[in-house]
Amino acid sequence: MSITRRTAARSARILGVASATAALALGTAGHALACNISEFSAEAKCDGDKGVITVTDKDPSRTEAVVTVFLENNGADEKKVGEQKVRGSRQGVTITFAEDWKPNATYRIHVKAGNQVDEDIKPNLTTPSKGCQTEESTPPATPSSSAPAPSPSASAPAETKTPEPTPSASESSTAPAPAAPSNAPSPAAGESNLAETGANSNTGLIAGIAAALVVVGGGAVFFGFRRRSAKN
Repeated sequence: MSITRRTAARSARILGVASATAALALGTAGHALACNISEFSAEAKCDGDKGVITVTDKDPSRTEAVVTVFLENNGADEKKVGEQKVRGSRQGVTITFAEDWKPNATYRIHVKAGNQVDEDIKPNLTTPSKGCQTEESTPPATPSSSAPAPSPSASAPAETKTPEPTPSASESSTAPAPAAPSNAPSPAAGESNLAETGANSNTGLIAGIAAALVVVGGGAVFFGFRRRSAKN
């Protein structure tokens, strides 16, 4: 049984459509398994009081990639933070870069995976506005020296001052001890009287009275002798 030209052409057309379909399916599957920049993500985190930058690779093809992190300043690379290799998975594999980042800093993350990926993660990574270092607690204020001193407790006994002994009556009335005798000559009685009386004494008056008494006595004696002579 011979195959007509028309039947052969139809078979060839069907075979071509099947081949094209298979090629399209294989191409789609291959593209799905290929490494892509969209499978990479970056984040700035805190590890205690230190900052870190993490990059996660969710490439199901597990293509090995090299990840490089740069600190940006005014659109230019200021420094290279570090470089690591990663082989991703469908669930994701994360690598960590130790970087004590500052708030609102910008980092550029570049990915190189064979001949499939050679570009940056877009957009660039911007760190949070708050740093990782915790603020130290403010120490309690010390009490001011002008603060009033605490009042003594009511239960504490008050200090009593011991009264000083007062001299007894007998001690106060006792005459002072006589002074020790001195070898110096004592002043004459007249001089002592003169020293005691001073300029305001009645020495002249006493002398006048004494003279009058002497005169009166002399006259009495004279008249007495005269009367006795007359009797004899």
